[in-house]
This record gives sequence, C-alpha cells and structure tokens, in this order.
Amino acid sequence: MSYKMAAVGVIFILLPMTWACAPQKADYVMVSCFPNAIIANVPECPYGWEIGQLSLGGMCYNGINTPGFYRFTIPDLTPKNYSYCGTLSEYVGGKDPRYIFYNSIVSNDSSLTVRNQPVNYTFSCTYKAAYLVNNAVFSQRVATVYVNNGSLGSFKSQLSMNVFTNSKFLYAKDAPYVIDTSEIGSEVFIGIEAKGLSNRFKVVITNCWATPTPFSTDKKRWTLIQNSCSLDNTVIIFENAKDSRSMFKFNSFRFQRLEKVSTVWLHCEVQVCDGEKLFCQPTPCTSRSTEFEPDPNGGILTMEFQVRAQHSSSYIHPAGPFLCLLAIFLLNEYLGYFSW
Repeated sequence: MSYKMAAVGVIFILLPMTWACAPQKADYVMVSCFPNAIIANVPECPYGWEIGQLSLGGMCYNGINTPGFYRFTIPDLTPKNYSYCGTLSEYVGGKDPRYIFYNSIVSNDSSLTVRNQPVNYTFSCTYKAAYLVNNAVFSQRVATVYVNNGSLGSFKSQLSMNVFTNSKFLYAKDAPYVIDTSEIGSEVFIGIEAKGLSNRFKVVITNCWATPTPFSTDKKRWTLIQNSCSLDNTVIIFENAKDSRSMFKFNSFRFQRLEKVSTVWLHCEVQVCDGEKLFCQPTPCTSRSTEFEPDPNGGILTMEFQVRAQHSSSYIHPAGPFLCLLAIFLLNEYLGYFSW
C-alpha cells in the first residue's frame, strides 16, 4: 500500500514538468459577435491544454496564440459556409425573427492517458434576421461582446461605430450618413464605443480603410489607419486604446473615375482589449508601423456615407476631383450571447 502511495506521489511531482505552458484557470472567455465573423478568446493554456490540443467544433485545430489568449475565429457566416468548422445555425421565427449560430472550443488529447481536466467552451451569437441567399447581411456598424469572468460575473457590451457632429464627440448623427456636395472635404468625426463593459476593457482601433463597394476585401481601397497609425495626412487620432471609446477624424473624399458611385464604405478593424491581462496601448508610430501589411486580430465594423446635392434625393456629380463618398451599410441591430 505504501509503495503505491509513493508511486502516485512521484507522478504528481513530475507531472508539471511535462507541461509546455503554465496552466490557467478556465473561468474566463470573451466572445465577440461581429457582423460577419465570430471571435472567441479563451485563456492561454487553460488547465494545461496547449493550443494544438484545442479545436473549434471538435474539427478544426485553427486556434491562434495571441498574448495571454488562444483565439478562435469563425470568419464566414454566409449561408454558403454556415457550417464552418462545425458551426450550427438556427432560425427562430415570430415577431422578432433571429438567426442563432452555435459552436464550441473543446479539448482533445489523443494520447493513451489524459492528465488535464477537459474543457468545453460552448458559445452562441444571435442576430436579428436579415439573411440572403449568398450573403449574411446583419447590422454592419454594430457588434456584441460578451465576457464571462467566472465568479466576478458576466458582462455584455454593444460595440458600435458612429459619426459625430464635432470633435467633442457628444452627439452622434442619425443614419444614413449624408454629406452634401457643397461640404466635400469637410471633417468627418468617427467614434467607436463599447457600452456596458467595465473600465478595464479598452477599445482598440487597428486598421481603417475605405472602399467604393460594401466589401471590406475590395482591392480598390484607400487606407486611413494602419497598425493604429494614421496613414492619411488628414487623419487625427484623438484617443485609441485608452478606455471604452476610441475616436478619430479625417477629411471626406471620393474615388476618382467612379463618377456614378454615390457612396463610399468605411471599414474599421476593432478589438476589445482586457487592460488587466494585457498591455493594450499600441506601439509608438514610426515609419516601420506602416511598412508591413496589417495582421488582423479583431472584427470589422462598416459604415456607409452618401453624397447628395442639396435639396435632392439623387446624386449629382459636381465639378472637381475631390468629392466625398464614404459609406456604411446599416440594417437592423443585432444581439449576441454565448452560453457555457
């Protein structure tokens, strides 16, 4: 009997030596329900599990190791790929129809013996119904972020991008956002804010760019912010990654040789950073900050700006090469949630 107890004691002492990462408590998870992507962050090395031992939907070992977290992304919510890595979708009808997407992050040890406590992060995101045959068109300027912090409770935040009247950022304009042709070149004030989260969480704007179409992947684009640094000489970043709201401004413009286009779409890659676990401030801007292609870490919010002649509902192309066309697509706002 004593021999068996001694043997168990030796195994217990040697077991930590086999861990490649320092085990973390698995009582923290952040799920961001963006318009066309879902991003789930779980603690790095939960209960000793390495990133190669955790899978999305029990199928895809596609997690990315970011500082302090393992990040799993469902990048495509369109009907043609709604089952990405085991993602399930459900339509709920009624007076307030919704689409719900489900998935989970689970541990899987293929070795003969399992020494870590199994983990299973089951989450879901709910969107107000606006689903087309080939595209998922949910509210493009709004996301929902959920944080479950174990015994400290759960937090819900609505992350939204808005146009404000001036640099005081007190009053948001109503959508659709219209710029009169006489105001081409005027200043546009953008604020991205997370409401409902504690002060420990910071909103970080990583990249912003404009396209002549609603597609953020359009190769015809004009970059405003790259790697949290201004790339357009009219851009001024007032605040970024300091608290729950980040703000910047730029001067309106249009894309040349696209006279028939009356809108331009503004896209911003955003992430919510936990200031108690990570250092959220971007590195100081240097020439090297804009030499490299952005490394997407967050979700994308999109806005549509329309240019119209005064007292007209149709677009009139004025003379001159600089006509503002910026844009965001606004549908019904959506809600999101996740469950354990």
